[in-house]
Amino acid sequence: MRASAFLAPVLATLLLAGCVSQPTRAPQVLVDEARAQAQDQVRANLRDWSLSGRIAVSNGKQGGSGRIDWQQSNDRFTVSLSAPVTRQSWRLSGDDRGARLEGIEGGPRASDDVEAMLVQTTGWNIPVRALADWVRGVGADADRYGPAQIVYGAGDRPVRLVQAGWTIDYAEWQVEPAEPASTPVLPARLTATRGEAKVRLIVDTWSPGETP
Repeated sequence: MRASAFLAPVLATLLLAGCVSQPTRAPQVLVDEARAQAQDQVRANLRDWSLSGRIAVSNGKQGGSGRIDWQQSNDRFTVSLSAPVTRQSWRLSGDDRGARLEGIEGGPRASDDVEAMLVQTTGWNIPVRALADWVRGVGADADRYGPAQIVYGAGDRPVRLVQAGWTIDYAEWQVEPAEPASTPVLPARLTATRGEAKVRLIVDTWSPGETP
């Protein structure tokens, strides 16, 4: 089954509203540049993590939404998407050398270009490998994607990141603990946009591994 066929098209009602760049100040926000860079580095060092939440994707003509569970270990990833209403799901797993997509019509597909494979099989433009960094609020590999431009706001955290033609807006971050924590504060809600392609993500649960 084509993946876009089972992702429930409820964008209108869904409750979704690498490299460390030199900090750029958001309007009327005083940014501590040293603190911003230090926080970026801590998040960049987080290479093993998992998240659970809600995702919505659209391509200008069609849209869909569902649940997402993402496990990441260095460059190795496993992303599971499911649509509770239709009870359909698919699973993407791979690394920098390639990926395998399961749960689609015609049987599993494999390719060394995961993003192109997703467009061909699902119709969705989802920058999976770069998103693994962007979802943590840091730029992706500059050698592959070019430099990241980051605008910082409250808490000296990114409010916008622009890289490889994509614009990532961070609408919400986790609540900062009252006491110092051993793991970084991570994004809770973000939207990645390039042209008509849009990926919206709400993270309900982060499970970060240990940072070096």
